[in-house]
Amino acid sequence: MLAALCATAAPAPVAAETASRQDGVLQAEILPGWQTERGTYMAGLHLRLAPGWKTYWRAPGDAGIPPSFDWRGSSNLAAVKLHWPRPRIFSSNGIRSIGYVEDVVLPIELTPADPGRPMELRARIDLGVCQDICMPMELRLDRRLPDASRAEPIRAALASRPLDARTARVGQVTCEIAPISDGLRLTARIEVPPLGGSEAAVFELPDPTIWVAQSEIAREGGTLVARSDMVPADGTPFALDRSAIRITLLGRDRAIDIRGCDAAR
Repeated sequence: MLAALCATAAPAPVAAETASRQDGVLQAEILPGWQTERGTYMAGLHLRLAPGWKTYWRAPGDAGIPPSFDWRGSSNLAAVKLHWPRPRIFSSNGIRSIGYVEDVVLPIELTPADPGRPMELRARIDLGVCQDICMPMELRLDRRLPDASRAEPIRAALASRPLDARTARVGQVTCEIAPISDGLRLTARIEVPPLGGSEAAVFELPDPTIWVAQSEIAREGGTLVARSDMVPADGTPFALDRSAIRITLLGRDRAIDIRGCDAAR
């Protein structure tokens, strides 16, 4: 789909001590942050895009490139957790993509193997950026942590994450699953007040090879109904664990992250 929509170019990777700059389109750096009460360390990936360019969320939609991260060159690093700020929805010629424009900070929570020693962070990040054309880009970033704090952009990005279902006071969430000729059709019914503006629901499954169609949305008072077809590579119905489904609701005023759903009654 992506190849059909736009020409593709692949600039060479760029490495720097703390930041990468690529063709005037993208600037990236790792922001130092702070140590949490759990003993982890909160840092941030700061991406600055040229006007009119965008990059993608973890579930990029019908025509996006999901970012991928490789931390294997790092030292004293035991685990990494990404905290995704609320994305935007883009539509072009009926094709929907999901991501960020201009300036975004992606909070990164790091667990050191030895809390008494600094971490040497070396990351390879592959992501796509698009305007009239789309380009896959490779970033190579180095940073020694901890370092002097520049925490405010990271705190702002954390504050913009989707709310969890409990905090957002989501009521009952049920999923009805029905077989179709080449997969499954999932219909979720979610008791939630309006999110403002045009609402969207994004379904994510543990298996990234399963194609998930753009959801159809309807409102029945205080219940949002979202329906999507899910098609595996072999084009046959498959078993789906409702507890493993992740649903993100996006609206003008807020976003909500829902983990799992119950069987429809």
